[in-house]
Amino acid sequence: MIRKIPLLLLITLLSISTSFAETFQVDPNHTQIHFSVKHMVVFTARGNFGDFSGSVQADSKKEILISAEATIQATSIDTGNSKRDNYLRSPDFFGVKQYPEIYFKSKKVTGSGDNITMVGDITIKGITKEIILKGSFSGTTLDPQGKLRARFAATGMINHKDFKLMGDKPTMTDKLTIGEEVKIRLKIESVVQ
Repeated sequence: MIRKIPLLLLITLLSISTSFAETFQVDPNHTQIHFSVKHMVVFTARGNFGDFSGSVQADSKKEILISAEATIQATSIDTGNSKRDNYLRSPDFFGVKQYPEIYFKSKKVTGSGDNITMVGDITIKGITKEIILKGSFSGTTLDPQGKLRARFAATGMINHKDFKLMGDKPTMTDKLTIGEEVKIRLKIESVVQ
């Protein structure tokens, strides 16, 4: 009997500490993936991607974000200028015929509430680089249909040269026209299916 008590205690402690992680699917109707980059030194060009899917893992009991991953259709790029968008889809930039998708997968998430840091890998044109996103996790709530939702917002930055987004040999004009730093801004809402 004495031996059974420590075993029961261990089982109880393990069950209490078990994570209540749930998987949420990104809701494309309530999610935004924006980017901006300096153009002609003084102007800022802005755009977004409109076709994507992804999932988020969150612990609804501890109200913490655990992980996130996404697949973005590169052809869905939209800067409000169709001529520019077609150029961005070309082999010199995203090369959407050869590389139709952009991937992101988190490796580590720290912090909570208004102070989260997510470290992950982003793959563009078959090249994978680490990206650091900083932002906030609003926790989980029930929507009017009774479905559990998770929301977070984050910003990060990549250097387009790392992904050869101006080809292997950008011209001097290219270098002067487009800034190297691309700022990324995310507003993600996801729902348990």
